[in-house]
Amino acid sequence: MSEDYDNRNTGVLFKNDYKKENEKAPDYKGTFVDADNVEKDLAAWVRKTNAGKMLLSIKVSDKFVKAENNQAATATPAFEDDSVPF
Repeated sequence: MSEDYDNRNTGVLFKNDYKKENEKAPDYKGTFVDADNVEKDLAAWVRKTNAGKMLLSIKVSDKFVKAENNQAATATPAFEDDSVPF
């Protein structure tokens, strides 16, 4: 692929395999690169209008970042001196 390829304002959606676990989950999930070259999350739901027409409802949001493991850090002694006998 050419190094000159500009992928800004483009995205991709994939069928959400976890939809079965939560009916409110999006039908499709993916990513989108905005005009500033920042990656965003995409979500889409298949909907039907009152007139019976099918549509995709789409949401763009900031990239989801999992919180780090909340385990307490092991305390390190502030002072270590090998000459202390205990």
